Amino acid sequence: MKQLFTPLFVIASMVATPTIAEDSDSGSSLMERGAELFWEGLRKEMAPSLEELEGLMATIGPSMQNFLTEMGPALADIAEQVEDWSRYEAPEILPNGDIIIRRKPETPEAPNRDDDAGENGATDI
Repeated sequence: MKQLFTPLFVIASMVATPTIAEDSDSGSSLMERGAELFWEGLRKEMAPSLEELEGLMATIGPSMQNFLTEMGPALADIAEQVEDWSRYEAPEILPNGDIIIRRKPETPEAPNRDDDAGENGATDI
C-alpha cells in the first residue's frame, strides 16, 4: 500500500502545482478585473454629473471668460495684498450690485503663558 501511495502523491503534487500557479495568475487578473469594474462603475455613476457640468460650463463659460479677462488683473492685485483669507467673511452682493468682503471681527488673543514665566520657565506664586 505504501508503495502505491508514494507515486500517487508525486503525481498529485505535479498535477496540483500548475493549478496553484494558475490560481495565483488568475488572482492578479481577478484583481485587475475588479479594479476595471470599479472604475467602469464609477464612470457610469459620474457620467450624469459630468454632463451637467459640461452644460453649465457651456452656459457660463463665455461670461466667466469675459469676467476673468476684465477683472483678472485687479483680483491678482487683491490676492497679493491679502495675507490670510481666513480673516475675511464670504463675499456679499448688495442689492445695488456691489460686492463686499468684510473682515471678520478681531478676537482677543489668548495670553501667552511664557510672558509670566521667569528665566528658567518657572512661575512666581
